[in-house]
Amino acid sequence: MADQSPKPETFELNNGTIQVLLTNLGCTIISLSVPGKDGVLSDVVLGLDSVESYQKGLAPYFGCIVGRVANRIKDGKFTLDGVQYTLPVNKPPNSLHGGNVGFDKKVWEVVEHKKGETPSITFKYHSHDGEEGYPGDITVTATYTLTSSTTLRLDMEGVPKDKATIINLAQHTYWNLAGHNSGNILDHSIQLWANHVTPVDENTVPTGEIKPVKGTPFDFTSEKRIGDTINQVGMGYDHNYVLDCGEEKAGLKHVAKVRDPSSSRVLNLWTSAPGVQFYTANYVNGVHGKGGAVYGKHAGLCLETQGFPNAINQPNFPSVAVRPGQKYQHTMLFEFSLE
Repeated sequence: MADQSPKPETFELNNGTIQVLLTNLGCTIISLSVPGKDGVLSDVVLGLDSVESYQKGLAPYFGCIVGRVANRIKDGKFTLDGVQYTLPVNKPPNSLHGGNVGFDKKVWEVVEHKKGETPSITFKYHSHDGEEGYPGDITVTATYTLTSSTTLRLDMEGVPKDKATIINLAQHTYWNLAGHNSGNILDHSIQLWANHVTPVDENTVPTGEIKPVKGTPFDFTSEKRIGDTINQVGMGYDHNYVLDCGEEKAGLKHVAKVRDPSSSRVLNLWTSAPGVQFYTANYVNGVHGKGGAVYGKHAGLCLETQGFPNAINQPNFPSVAVRPGQKYQHTMLFEFSLE
């Protein structure tokens, strides 16, 4: 049979205010341009200059959807329904973001691309039983929609076929609201609707503890400049926050408000997921990006809403298992404004 696998291409969503460039390679946001205080459009996500650069693996998960399971699985091992599974240890000593060839490195099928006032695009990928060591076939879809002039919505879904599996998809965009090539994000301020964090061991895997942030450098319950406390947490922030105190809107919890004083841009993020990985690009070091930009440490920040890292091995964490007849669902809402 002839190879019918899709080719990597680029696609645009544009509603006259927000412009998003995407590729079906990893459902990746390549660029996202929104107006600042002067009405000038700036691209506020880190990215590379061509799909080929992403294919060569030159981006540290810029803008993509990671899976089958985002974040770290301790020692690349887990047990489900009495069977032990072993995954690639691609970030020793753990398995990270789905293994060697995670969903971010797959070319997804484009099922639908709508233009008009609320443009959208839907990507689909079928992950087979045993892929990267994971059990069970599962079909995943991701739909990006510009739901209003200043809002991007992402709906992710996973439907297992005939066998239980684990799934935890995360959108891994690196944001810099001053513009992707404007330097670091230390002057951005952030508020996180999280009273607790899941502390990590020396290999960045949660210990299982759920710890109050009050009185620690992890406390962003009121808005705070990132640069004020980042040097108190080792290389920077790379922690899962428990989303336990945000108001709800249309079934989604308030995750974060990010503000850049130089452009007046604000991003409010809402999700259906229980946690968010707040990551300050600690390992980005001289990455050659689009438009001649060179991205250094803290060039962007990630807000990866997710199930908790290593949840399959921590019975007190919300489950990431999904069984036939069940459906995995994860929605994110990105609202842009000026303040």
